[in-house]
Amino acid sequence: MNRLECTLDFIAGKPVDRPPFHPIIMRWAARHAGVKYRRFCTDYRAKCDAMIRSADDFNLDWVTVLSDPYCEASAFGLQIEYPEDNLPVDVGGHLPDLDAVARLNPFKPQDHARCTNRVNEIAEFKRRVGDKYFILGWVEGPVAEYADIRGVTPAAMDFLDDPETVGKAMDVIVSSALEFITLQVQAGAHCIGIGDAFCSQIGPELYRDLAFSREKQMVDHIHSLGALAKLHICGNTSAILLGMIATGADIIDVDHLVPTMAEFMPLLGPRQVFSGKTDPVSVIQNGTPAQIADSVADCRTQAGGRVIVSAGCEITPDTSDINMRAFHAAVTRTL
Repeated sequence: MNRLECTLDFIAGKPVDRPPFHPIIMRWAARHAGVKYRRFCTDYRAKCDAMIRSADDFNLDWVTVLSDPYCEASAFGLQIEYPEDNLPVDVGGHLPDLDAVARLNPFKPQDHARCTNRVNEIAEFKRRVGDKYFILGWVEGPVAEYADIRGVTPAAMDFLDDPETVGKAMDVIVSSALEFITLQVQAGAHCIGIGDAFCSQIGPELYRDLAFSREKQMVDHIHSLGALAKLHICGNTSAILLGMIATGADIIDVDHLVPTMAEFMPLLGPRQVFSGKTDPVSVIQNGTPAQIADSVADCRTQAGGRVIVSAGCEITPDTSDINMRAFHAAVTRTL
């Protein structure tokens, strides 16, 4: 069974010889490959080199376009600086007020460098690895993207002060995302991830009012194109996990801050799985191989076996090669 088949069969509930291994790697992959982070974010060939090398060297079952949250934000006008070897920095260009929010217009992905870079990256993955690896594209979810282009504090105030205007702006965000999703699937993505991390900070009522139907619209569109959907929300999502599952996303990421997956496991559909939820710092970066194996086994028990092996969020760049190899070794020990 090759790596792509392992993931597809696992999600479909078919017999597999092991669960898939999908650690979220960004800065770690750049460090492993010796690629400066500016290039990692902006040069799709350098990113593909780093991701494929990491997958080959550490037996990952996927490659991803993940690097930073500013791809679509830059297309909406956010000003981003790219230090040579550090995370991109938001330096301005936020929507200044609700009047500007009301005037937000969709963007054309083909007209913006970061977006075309992502589409080209997926095409390059497809050219170089074909169907060997599970290829993951990515878009930002409506709440996270609104927080990026408005600023976190003003966005949080807007959610309470003028949810109607906010909702219309989020519809614009989703409209642009749908076109971007289409281009990524056409380029060869097997799955599109939706990153809506700020949702863990807004509570279940606002999640229902602002996020749920829009995330579901994105998931439905991904499915209409014949691809799978992954929903990623960092933090303690216990209060909104029911809604996350109800979006119909095939892969539901669960962070280590969620106390347990056990109570939510019976809610999964027959073609839905969790992904997570080992702590990337205390366990994967700082733990022993035995602690890593114990955490992976505990996650599998909580989810009744329906969980892709991953940390709850990004693997830190200071994680050692020894611990990453121990993380992979834990995959087969949990069977």
